[in-house]
Amino acid sequence: QVQLVESGGGSVQAGGSLKLSCIATGAIDAAVYSAWFCYTPGNEREGVASITINGRSSYADSVKGRFTISRDNTKTTLYLQMNSLKPEDTGMYYCAADRSMLDFFPGYKYWGQGTQVTVSS
Repeated sequence: QVQLVESGGGSVQAGGSLKLSCIATGAIDAAVYSAWFCYTPGNEREGVASITINGRSSYADSVKGRFTISRDNTKTTLYLQMNSLKPEDTGMYYCAADRSMLDFFPGYKYWGQGTQVTVSS
């Protein structure tokens, strides 16, 4: 089992920045592929950024150039640096992890509890 705990969400004005963190504990060798998803009421959980075991990253078109996904050298902490935030970035952000490479497919086995990001205009 893998436990994921997110932090770093909050309320900012448009143009501001936030850095989300997701700490993984437990069988972290089962969490080698990771991603961040955003959920807003009435919408499906949308993939924002993903990263492979080798550090290859992918981004949704809406966040390219503004968000950066990364992990620390121990591979226990996943980050999402969010710059130039827009009101449409508002949502509950979840980190997800799996043994398989799923990119933006929301079939990850392990999920955190989410952290709220609110961007005001």
